[in-house]
Amino acid sequence: MPKKDEDRDDEAEDYGPKRARRRRDDDDAEDEIDDPIAEEEDDDGRPLRRRRGSVVDSIIPYKNGMALAAYYCGIFSLIPCLWGTLSIVAIVLGILGLGKAKKHPESKGTGHAIAGIVLGSISIILGIATGIYFAIVAR
Repeated sequence: MPKKDEDRDDEAEDYGPKRARRRRDDDDAEDEIDDPIAEEEDDDGRPLRRRRGSVVDSIIPYKNGMALAAYYCGIFSLIPCLWGTLSIVAIVLGILGLGKAKKHPESKGTGHAIAGIVLGSISIILGIATGIYFAIVAR
C-alpha cells in the first residue's frame, strides 16, 4: 500500500532536513524565463538548437536563405560553363536577400547578398569579355 504524503514527511524529518518539493507552479515560472536557446522550429517541427547572438549566426545567415543562395550561385557562376545562368540567379537572389535583410535585420545576410551580386556581375562581365575576345580571335 503506498504511503501517504504525511507519512513521507515524518520519515524525511527523521533522516535529515526536509528538502523543498517542486511544485507545478515552479515549472510554469521556469517557462517564462528567457532561454538562451532559440525556440524556433525547422520545417519538420523540430526545435533549432542554435544560441542567440552566437558567432555562427553572424557568419552563416541561416534565416536568410536567399542571401546564402546568392553567395553560392555567385561563387559557382565563376566556373566558365555555368556563368550564363548562375550569374543571373546570383544577382536576382542577392537583390531579394538584401531586401529581406533590410526588412528583417535579425535575419542578417547583407554581406552574403552583396557578395552574390558582385560575383554574379563579375561573372557576366567576364563572360561578355570572353565572348568578345573569341569573336575577335576567331576572325
